[in-house]
Amino acid sequence: MSQRFARFAAAVLGYNLLVILWGAYVRATGSGAGCGNHWPLCNGVAVPHSAAVNTMIELTHRLMSGLDVLAVAVLLVWAYRSFPKSHPARLGAALSAVFLATEALIGAALVLLQHVAQDPSLGHAYWDAIHLVNTLTLLACLTLTAWWADGGTRARLRGRAAWLALPGILLFVLLGISGALAALGDTLYPVRSLAEGLRQDFNPGANVLLRLRLLHPMLAVVTGSWLVFYAGLYRRWSLVSLVVLQVGAGALNLVLLAPIWMQMVHLLLADLVWIALILLCASALQAPPMPADLPIDAIPPRVDRLERVGPAK
Repeated sequence: MSQRFARFAAAVLGYNLLVILWGAYVRATGSGAGCGNHWPLCNGVAVPHSAAVNTMIELTHRLMSGLDVLAVAVLLVWAYRSFPKSHPARLGAALSAVFLATEALIGAALVLLQHVAQDPSLGHAYWDAIHLVNTLTLLACLTLTAWWADGGTRARLRGRAAWLALPGILLFVLLGISGALAALGDTLYPVRSLAEGLRQDFNPGANVLLRLRLLHPMLAVVTGSWLVFYAGLYRRWSLVSLVVLQVGAGALNLVLLAPIWMQMVHLLLADLVWIALILLCASALQAPPMPADLPIDAIPPRVDRLERVGPAK
C-alpha cells in the first residue's frame, strides 16, 4: 500500500510541474487577464463562449489547477487512511493541501488586484515573489510526502548536515525570486538585441524590474557553485548534472532573448534542481550524526527507490 501511495504522490508531484509550466506560459503570453478581473469565474461566467485565445490559455490553467485540487485531496485522504498518526507522510500530505490552498488564494489575489498581463507595478513584482516562494514550498511538501511514504524518516535539524543544507535552500529561494522578477521584466519589456537589454539594465531611469535583472545571473553563479559543492560532498552527481544544465539553459535563454519555449525549459530545469535538492537534504538530514573526526564525504549516500524513478534523476 505504501508503495502505491508513494507512486501516486510522485505522479501528483509530476502533475504539479505541468501546472507550473502552464502558469509560466500564461505569464509569458500575457494571458493572465484572459478572464478579466473575475475569479473563480471567467469573465463573469463559468464557461465562456467564443473565447479569445488568451482567455482559453488562462481558463486552461484554472481547469488544470482545479484538477490539482482533486488530486491533492485524494492524496490527503489516502495518507490519513493508510498511515498511522505519527507517520510523516500524513504531515507531508496535509502541508501539501495547505500550500495548494494558499497557491490558489495567491493566484486569485493576482487576478482580483489586476497584477497580471502588462501590469508594471511593484505590487505585481511583490505578489509574483510571494507566489514563487509558495510554489517552491508546495513542491517541497509533495516531494517529501513521496519520500516519507517510500521509507524516508523525519529530518534531524541539527548538526553539520543541517548547516550544510540550509545555505542551498536559502540561496535557491533567493535565486528563484530573482528569476521570477527577471522573467516578469522580460515579458513587460521585450528587446530586439542583447545590447539593447544591457542598456535597459544599466539605465538609472529604467523600471526597477530591469535594474534588478542583473541580480539573477550573479545569484545563479553563487547558488550553482554552492549546490555543486554540496552535491559533490554526498556524491549526488544527478544534482550536479542538473545544475550544469540549468546554468547552460540560463545562458542560452539570455542569448536568445528569452523566447517563451526557452523560458519554460529554464523553469522546468529549475524545478527539477529544487526537487533533487530537497531529496538530497532529506537524505542527508536523516543520516546518523557524524563523528567529529570523520569527513562528510565518507558518509555513503542513501540510494532510495523514489530517487531512482523520480524527476530528480
